[in-house]
Amino acid sequence: MTQVPALERWYVDHGRHELPWRETRDPWPILVSEVMLQQTQVARVLAVWPEFIGRFPSPPAMAGAGAGVVITAWGRLGYPRRARRLWESAVRITTDGWPEDLAELPGIGRYTAAAIRAQADDSDIPAIEVNIRRVVQRVTGTVLGERAAEAASVRVGRGLHGRDRLLALMDLGALVCTPRTPTCRACPLRRRCATRGPLADEVRHRQAAFAGSFRQRRGEVMSALRDHPTVPVADLDAEALDSLVRDGLAVVTGARARLP
Repeated sequence: MTQVPALERWYVDHGRHELPWRETRDPWPILVSEVMLQQTQVARVLAVWPEFIGRFPSPPAMAGAGAGVVITAWGRLGYPRRARRLWESAVRITTDGWPEDLAELPGIGRYTAAAIRAQADDSDIPAIEVNIRRVVQRVTGTVLGERAAEAASVRVGRGLHGRDRLLALMDLGALVCTPRTPTCRACPLRRRCATRGPLADEVRHRQAAFAGSFRQRRGEVMSALRDHPTVPVADLDAEALDSLVRDGLAVVTGARARLP
């Protein structure tokens, strides 16, 4: 009888299988979820993803809607440049088809491209995001660069491949091997773990405070543009508006501003 790896048993019993974007192998809704999840908590994405993907169920649906409509639908999810890049990706896919290398799409980096392939096609490609990196670094007891972390994830997740390895390691990092208070007794990798807790020199990324930040100022301008067809430029934060124009998130015509 073949022994089932401990990580696989844990994932079957405790993985986040209920997440709605995990119910499909269609690369488009998976891409949307991955873009939304960049620097954003799962709970916030869960609150908006179903309605968003229902409105834009395919690249042509989003491409045809226009950038302004997509940015408006993005709402207050944060980092609206993601919405603009997502629309640009939809246009590219609609016009030219899916590229062989998904990293050619606007706003899609090495991790996201690999994660989409793993989830949609079960491609056996390692991908490293913050949770997976934390797990493999703690298990190996070493701070790792991108390529080394990818190789380590294959070793740490041995017995699993493609989609299951990616999601099992991701869920383990999110639910058990957490940044500050890992539940090591519940970890299926505890016997193999070199640290059984945070590394002494582990880097924890903390987002800068939102209140009083330039992000908040940009957000206030975006909110005004979402709520009105056009807004007098004189009523808006000039520096924040200028940055939004440069990012393709706003358009100024004469004395009034609007979404693209």
